[in-house]
Amino acid sequence: MSSAGPCISLLGTTAVLLEAPGAMDLPTQRRIWNLAALISGWPGVREAIPGVTNLMVTFISPPSAIDTFVDALRDAWDEAGETELVGREVEMAVTYGGELGFSLHDVAEHTGLSIDEVVARHAAPLYVVFALGSHPGYCYLGGMDPSLTVPRRKTPLQSVAGGSVSIGGSQTGIAASPGPSGWHTIGHTRWTFFDPSWPIPAALAPGDRVRFKIERVIR
Repeated sequence: MSSAGPCISLLGTTAVLLEAPGAMDLPTQRRIWNLAALISGWPGVREAIPGVTNLMVTFISPPSAIDTFVDALRDAWDEAGETELVGREVEMAVTYGGELGFSLHDVAEHTGLSIDEVVARHAAPLYVVFALGSHPGYCYLGGMDPSLTVPRRKTPLQSVAGGSVSIGGSQTGIAASPGPSGWHTIGHTRWTFFDPSWPIPAALAPGDRVRFKIERVIR
């Protein structure tokens, strides 16, 4: 963990964002989970929402002394340990390439790897759900092979399909529903990630593990 402190910024008058220092890795994410649990019960806090190595804190009403709150949040980060969320492990069949994985060739070209090697390296890890976000049910996964890192698109796509498996920077994620994306879509799964009629609408939660099963590769 870096010795540098977190970056804390105001989001209007109703929220603050804490961005963790150091690597975008599981120990940092576990610390974010721990901090969220610690401050969710603070007076005046509406929600503490973990992102990928960041935490958004929303208020019931704007704090009368925001500097005091920020100092307390910084101290809480310094004291936070790591929470290991042990969720369930799921396997998802993924079709790589084709119409719904149209960026597979671009990722192979950028990385200098073959199509088969990109697929093999992407499907190899046991990923951890770091956070849900972007839209309801969207899964940000940690643990991707660094050799697959690809810069995000300069111009986002207007829409990708729900179930799209994509790479953005050093991260991979899965879209829960159709929508815009600045990431590179390399595959698709038929899993359902969000249904408002379910008792818990999101299918996955932070700490769950995801393993991709190569169902098919369309070149």
